[in-house]
Amino acid sequence: MNWNTLLFVVFPYVALALAIVGTVYRVIRRPFTVSSLSSQLLEGRKLFWGSVPFHWGVVLILSAHLVALILPAGVEVWNRVPIRLYVLEITGLALALWALFGLGMLIYRRVSVSKIRAVTTRLDLLVLGLLLLQVITGILIATVYRFGSYWGTGVFVPYVQSLITLRPRPELIAPLPFILQFHASLFFVFLVAFPFSRLVHIITFPLHYLTRPFQLVKWLRRDRPVSSAREPVGAGRT
Repeated sequence: MNWNTLLFVVFPYVALALAIVGTVYRVIRRPFTVSSLSSQLLEGRKLFWGSVPFHWGVVLILSAHLVALILPAGVEVWNRVPIRLYVLEITGLALALWALFGLGMLIYRRVSVSKIRAVTTRLDLLVLGLLLLQVITGILIATVYRFGSYWGTGVFVPYVQSLITLRPRPELIAPLPFILQFHASLFFVFLVAFPFSRLVHIITFPLHYLTRPFQLVKWLRRDRPVSSAREPVGAGRT
């Protein structure tokens, strides 16, 4: 067994199995840990400028990857016109840069705000590091090995489809440059970390919010501090 088979045949299936088993175990046995553990109450401004561009950028990029996987022929037809290929490539690069900005802001928030740093775990930093590498390598591929939406449908899409059909074809990945192989392998590393991180909350759907009664939230504001000990009844009377 060579390294190519180990990384792009054995490891993907192991990573997927760990992701499924770990997620199911956590949902069933530790349901209260399936949460994003939001820190918005600790700091909100940097969170907004980081979370919005990162989530939208990543969601749109992943959606484009999914479309290419499901409808590769449609992507090829779209890319036959050069101007449409340019528009698709520039849009993807812009989204990646947008996501990189948001991710950078989230990392800066984690290390610069003392309240956020106090609740940050090593796993949080590991996941952020994996995401950072994934986005950076994607940007490098888009700029150095351009027109990935064109050649990707002939290389990565058949490879992923071979994994899904249980007939893996690692020979499709073997001749690719290191950075492309690294970008692909990072996804499987991310799958291993997924069920143990706070990102597992993305599999939940808060449908109960649709039928839950409205909640009334009141903010109690004290204009002046209250003493720790109440004055005894009758104190100060003559």
